[in-house]
Amino acid sequence: MNVKHDFVECLFSALNGQIKRKQILKMIEKPKFEQLGDLAFPCFELAKIYRKSPNQIALEIAEKIDLPLFEKVEVASGYVNVFLNMRDVSSKIVKKVLLEKEQYGNLDLGKNEVITIDFSSPNIAKPFSMGHLRSTVIGHSLALIAEKYGYTPVRINHLGDWGTQFGKLMVAYKQWGDEEKVKENPIKELLTLYVKFHEEAEENHDLNDKGRAWFKKLEDEDEEALHLWKWFRDESLKEFSKIYQLLGIRFDSYHGESFYNDKMDRVVQLLEEQNLLEESEGAMVVQFETEELPPCLIKKKDGTTLYATRDLAAARYRKETYNFAQSLYVVGHEQSLHFKQLFTVLQKMGYSWHEGMVHVPFGMILKDGKKMSTRKGKVVLLEEVLEEAIQLARVGILKKNPNLNAKEEVAHQVGIGAIIFHDLNNFRLHDIEFSLQDMLRFEGETGPYVQYSHARAASLLRKGDFQEGQERIIEDKEAWPIITALMSFPDVVKRSYEGYDPSQVAKFLIELSKAFNKYYGSVRILDDPEQKQARLTLVYSVKMVLKEGLRLLGMGAPDEM
Repeated sequence: MNVKHDFVECLFSALNGQIKRKQILKMIEKPKFEQLGDLAFPCFELAKIYRKSPNQIALEIAEKIDLPLFEKVEVASGYVNVFLNMRDVSSKIVKKVLLEKEQYGNLDLGKNEVITIDFSSPNIAKPFSMGHLRSTVIGHSLALIAEKYGYTPVRINHLGDWGTQFGKLMVAYKQWGDEEKVKENPIKELLTLYVKFHEEAEENHDLNDKGRAWFKKLEDEDEEALHLWKWFRDESLKEFSKIYQLLGIRFDSYHGESFYNDKMDRVVQLLEEQNLLEESEGAMVVQFETEELPPCLIKKKDGTTLYATRDLAAARYRKETYNFAQSLYVVGHEQSLHFKQLFTVLQKMGYSWHEGMVHVPFGMILKDGKKMSTRKGKVVLLEEVLEEAIQLARVGILKKNPNLNAKEEVAHQVGIGAIIFHDLNNFRLHDIEFSLQDMLRFEGETGPYVQYSHARAASLLRKGDFQEGQERIIEDKEAWPIITALMSFPDVVKRSYEGYDPSQVAKFLIELSKAFNKYYGSVRILDDPEQKQARLTLVYSVKMVLKEGLRLLGMGAPDEM
């Protein structure tokens, strides 16, 4: 059942097909106040077309609306406001949720086509810091939402395992490193060496030249350089896997930058064959004459490759391997220029599939208003934050519900959920100030609040001995905000994917939780024997959709808290 779709059809017919359905759908609003109806259509944009006042247009449309679909149609200040038939809509929505369960909200708009999602992608030999959290949780959520939208996602962790920084790290290790210390605590010790290199390089500029020379040795497959690189990489992956396990995230591919080393010559060759490569101050570049972009650097003076070369090779490999319909890059907004250049080069190379490539940018996690810097050692380790969140949840459980079953599992779900929700409830392009206190707040519009609402619903179903198959239709007028929220869920899934915006799901979950808790506070759900089954049917619908919404954010839904 799609009431908004029905309203679009009514309006399309009333406007004699002069306004496209897509445009009508964009114009439909939800009134701020309940007394103004359930859906509203503003007529201000139509005033120029029809040369009439918005109110006159609204009156003419209202006369043509098919009333059996709606309980009431009103005109107010240039709006057509419609009131849905509560009993009819409630019956259909609840039945649909009960029938489809976790499949409710599934769309077939992706037609099962493959999309690749490049996300997380930390640099090896560096700690997995809070700075990596955003790409990781946004990308993971988008993969889950894409699946619900109807796509088949391929999750790619494009590890930063190549580049000049490894030459610098090798120099640091050779000069100041201690093998035993690195073996004992690899990531912490390698970070210390990396920071020391940059401190020393401010005084001794020769160090940077040495770093470049060691990276050149690595590219030339020098035995010692390769041995050190592989050691750093293996130790890093062990550490990263702990984080992904805590977050419940998996990948289909861990092909990092190094994987494309033997695929870059072909890219350079193709660029040369198409006369796209030019020399500029000893380096090889692709120029952009009409696109108003700086040149895209393909090879440095010393012959070493760059991000762009590898990303071009990666894009070609992914298209050949997965034949994607779309390819998403969940990477910070500071890389926007790089992706504009990348997609434009692919277009110049004649690849029509460049149109399916999308950069999904996001803001930074700031500390004291500034970007976290690995070079200066100003990082907050993600694993430490996650462990602290779990510990705080553990303390909260012991205080409020010491007899809870599966305390550890619930502490994990609530602690990790608090961190994930704090990030995803913010629109991705906004910067977020790092505050452990805010992240671990369990009251207010937080992840634990939504999880608690789910647990409350589960508790009511247990106490009321709810039996599936004996459902009754709800008639409480207090339930209407819940019904309208449940009804909007498929639309939320659609908007979330099309805007690459998991915050739409997070905000929906807050809205549904608030509606449910308000209903719980005003209606004695278990006290009226005649209404109990109908009310529990509604509670069950809420529980199903809260659980599915939390899953789409990458969060667990405890039945008890």
